[in-house]
Amino acid sequence: MARVDIKVSQSIPAHLRYTVADFNREFPTDDACLEQIKEDRFPGGVAKCEKCGVERKHYRVTGRTAYACDHCGNHIYPLAGTIFEKTTTSLRLWFYAMYLMGSTRCGISAKQIQRETGVTYKTAWRMFRQIRSLLGEDLQLEGPTVEVDETYVGGVRKYGTGRPMRGDKKKTPVLGIVERKGRVVAKAIESVDAKTLVGNIHKHVLPASTVYTDELNAYNTVPGARQYNHRRINHSAKVYVIGDIHTNTVEGFWSLIKRGIGGVYHAVSQRYLQSYLDEYSFRYNRRDQGNLVFKSILEQVSRRAE
Repeated sequence: MARVDIKVSQSIPAHLRYTVADFNREFPTDDACLEQIKEDRFPGGVAKCEKCGVERKHYRVTGRTAYACDHCGNHIYPLAGTIFEKTTTSLRLWFYAMYLMGSTRCGISAKQIQRETGVTYKTAWRMFRQIRSLLGEDLQLEGPTVEVDETYVGGVRKYGTGRPMRGDKKKTPVLGIVERKGRVVAKAIESVDAKTLVGNIHKHVLPASTVYTDELNAYNTVPGARQYNHRRINHSAKVYVIGDIHTNTVEGFWSLIKRGIGGVYHAVSQRYLQSYLDEYSFRYNRRDQGNLVFKSILEQVSRRAE
């Protein structure tokens, strides 16, 4: 595997830096990667033996991705039920792809993974799709202060700027809800009507939170039974900040996504848009982890195992 030099910002604390050299040292072989997955799923190699019916210690079977019960020899397979099951691609390349995805703010393309690892573009694209399937989170934002905004992704603008008009059918609306100095939820939605927008706010925001939005009429019913403290900024009047009333945090997140999609992926189909939103949200929600986001992605493998 060719060495890739990824610059580590000096602003990242030393204990949060995880370089290519660190990766190569921790995961030099497929066996090391398999051992990591085994430890995540079956710490210490202890797992329930289906034949014995009790917890037993298991040991690696040479030449196979299996571990055998030390009492009866029955096998367990750490890769079963994970995105690695039945893969013919090196586990180390899978890990390396996850490392690269976790080490960038704006994303990395399948084409770049193809160049770095030597796999085919089809394989690189499939790996990214599988890894992204791990990154979706159904979060309950704890606030107490959140910003809500909508944007549009994809297609070509036909009628000036602002919200899409009738001719902009390829544009997909996306709703963002973000805690100030906290986490974000980004969802591709069908429309920007009140039922959709307010319904998602109710789903992800705790009652009695302060909710900041712009002047869109669909937000008129935000306070409702949840007793949100609804505060608004009038963008149409070119007013963007009044004291603590603004949506700059969520708009900063939109800027990150649009720079990434436009600069790295160039275009994203409506079918796969949510998986890209999940990827950006996952990294954003762990931005205080420095280069260790890779480890969080790796943890998702075991958590999502069937």
